[in-house]
Amino acid sequence: MDTPTENSVPLWPLFLYGMIVLSLVGVMLGLSYVLGQRHNERATNEPYEGGILSAGSARIRFSSQFYLVAMLFVIFDVETVFIFSWAIAFRELGWYGYAGVMVFIILLVVVLIYEWRAGALDFGPDGKKILKAYKRITKQTT
Repeated sequence: MDTPTENSVPLWPLFLYGMIVLSLVGVMLGLSYVLGQRHNERATNEPYEGGILSAGSARIRFSSQFYLVAMLFVIFDVETVFIFSWAIAFRELGWYGYAGVMVFIILLVVVLIYEWRAGALDFGPDGKKILKAYKRITKQTT
């Protein structure tokens, strides 16, 4: 009774494939080096060669509002994945699945209310603050 062993599979096709891939990569890199253009423009060493000179530091501070909006996006993006997968398996999950997805949606509503109270949904300036500033300015001019 012969049992196949690990060494009975020939490995030469794998090595041949690897050699073909490496030789093709070498040929493509060599041809691009020989046939490629060589230029040394003023903007060649600038990032992206976009013509716009970079000014200032790339390390700028973002408002915490940005991170709240990013968290809101991630939370509700992941939510859609879970609800779609629940909708696909709706018949198999039955009432236990329905109860589970309702708990999930209730938790998401709680998170939405928290984000709303924290100010993550306030994208513009506050209207009450604008009115107070406007009244203060108009009192100063009269």
